Amino acid sequence: MKTLYGVASVPAEWPASAVCIGKFDGVHAGHRAVIGGLKTLAQEHGLAAVVVTFDRHPLALLAPEACPEALVSTEQKLGLLADTGVDATVVLEFTRALAALPPEEFVDSILVRALRTRFVLVGRDFRFGAGGAGDVDLLRRLGLKFGFDVRLIDDVKPHHDRRVSSTWIRDLLRSGDVQTATDLLGHVPTVRGLVVHGAARGRELGFPTANLAADAEGFTPADGVYAGWLTDAGIRYPAAISVGNNPTFEGIERRQVEAYVLDETDLDLYDHVVDVAFVERIRGMVAYSGIEPLIEQIRDDVQRVRGILTDPQRTV
Repeated sequence: MKTLYGVASVPAEWPASAVCIGKFDGVHAGHRAVIGGLKTLAQEHGLAAVVVTFDRHPLALLAPEACPEALVSTEQKLGLLADTGVDATVVLEFTRALAALPPEEFVDSILVRALRTRFVLVGRDFRFGAGGAGDVDLLRRLGLKFGFDVRLIDDVKPHHDRRVSSTWIRDLLRSGDVQTATDLLGHVPTVRGLVVHGAARGRELGFPTANLAADAEGFTPADGVYAGWLTDAGIRYPAAISVGNNPTFEGIERRQVEAYVLDETDLDLYDHVVDVAFVERIRGMVAYSGIEPLIEQIRDDVQRVRGILTDPQRTV
């Protein structure tokens, strides 16, 4: 997949394209349905399959107090989009100038002149242009003017006729329901971060952990203990993951993501950027009366994690 930052980076000889536009936060099942239709249409008509997205949520600029926490960082999003097999992603810097662009100018400058668009695929609630003034009906009228066709993609509604949305997935992660979130995302919820030195309590307890820096990318689920995976340099390790502030100990002010790689006591991950994926929550965060009860609980956690990750009925 080619990654193009801004329309100025689109080559002048760029081929005619089929395009979909959106925030694509999480690149969830609804997004994947749109992208699947995009790829099919592009293949049928000999076009490039192109995703147009933004470097941040528009509300991060326009109304920061109302901006939802992102499910994935821009870099994580680009990796997920590359996995879908599209030909290119154009990342637009969401500036006040872009936010003020009238709908017709948005279409003319980005879709028509830069990408030579022949088809645009959108969901029913698609909005574009200054103040969200453009809707699907306007996009169709502009398509007639500029020579492209607009195709609607139906919502994906896997549970109780509720459509998949980034908002729903955030709610699931806040409750620790990473399994349902995985179903809606089409991939396991994952955070990415630099492994930093912690208080070394895990090593003292016999379960050394990789502690992620506070600025880890991605949406961290609810406090608790999870079965999951730690991936470093393309190697995936089974892991028991703790999220929270370790209430058994005093003086820990911020939430931490700590991953104990099963059966690997000498693995040196310091200063490595790793991915930590959350497969299943096995319990909440608990304050124990002392070290021995905590160690006993960790041993039980590790056994439960091992059983989950080696279950042949599961595909994770």
